[in-house]
Amino acid sequence: MTTTIDLTPYAPPVPARVLTARSADGTELHVEVHGPDSAPGNAPDSAPGAAPAVVLAHGWTCSTAFWAAQIRALSADHRVIAYDQRGHGRTPASAACSADLLADDLEAVLTATLAPGEKAVIAGHSMGGMTIMAASARPAFRDHAAAVLLCSTGSSRLVAESTVVPIRAGRLRTWLTGHILGSRAPLGPVTPVARRILKYATMGAGSAPHMVEACARIVHACPRRVRHAWSNVLHLLDLDHAVRELRVPAAVIVGSADRMTPPVHSRRIAEALPQCVGLTELPGLGHMTPVEAPELVTGTIRDLVTTHIAMKEGA
Repeated sequence: MTTTIDLTPYAPPVPARVLTARSADGTELHVEVHGPDSAPGNAPDSAPGAAPAVVLAHGWTCSTAFWAAQIRALSADHRVIAYDQRGHGRTPASAACSADLLADDLEAVLTATLAPGEKAVIAGHSMGGMTIMAASARPAFRDHAAAVLLCSTGSSRLVAESTVVPIRAGRLRTWLTGHILGSRAPLGPVTPVARRILKYATMGAGSAPHMVEACARIVHACPRRVRHAWSNVLHLLDLDHAVRELRVPAAVIVGSADRMTPPVHSRRIAEALPQCVGLTELPGLGHMTPVEAPELVTGTIRDLVTTHIAMKEGA
């Protein structure tokens, strides 16, 4: 007997507007605007009553679809901006991959979607959080960031500290992890075995089948060449210096069972942040916190908007 899984909550919402943001090297980024849209050039975003802006940056092997639950919940009263990282979703791949290019891309999205000086809460998951850290000292980021949310991310030593391979930390585990995460092999169709592997590597043991299915479909849609290229960047990533440049209020969320970026990363980031406003460790949850704990992640974004945008505008 076949079990039907309802993926309605994770179906990509239809955006109010779609646009292209051109990055510094010419890469054209797919950008979606959801909810009340007060676009630059159409209406003043800073006008009283304008919907506050939230910008969402997804992680490695994902796409805007990863944020479906947050987009659906927030778009009723926020302008929600989500974009596909280069090579992911509907943004074409580029010849080069680097943390600097991720920062270029975020700056391009902020400039294309926000009015000069308009503030937004910027949330990033995994590589999206690394994007925020990489952009921390950039002019456009500092002009637009009111506060940030870093979900399930790390700033360095990603492969060495991953626990995907269940053996003692050391050179062997690092070598094996690097080869597994950086594999060029195609993921193929989403099968029961594929779901079990993805759940083990990226989600908590108690994750519901519909959550696993949604994540598997998103991850398996990522081209293998893109997956491999960005794995090399993550292997060598060192953004510890950039964390100290992140001078806006920052909340941090991580699952206690995260094998990709274990809690040690989030704890280290929280200690280094100039303005950490909270570190939340979620018992039993894995790496896919926006999917595994959608209400909590959405609620944290709302709290950041209320505290660091709405209250300041009302002052």
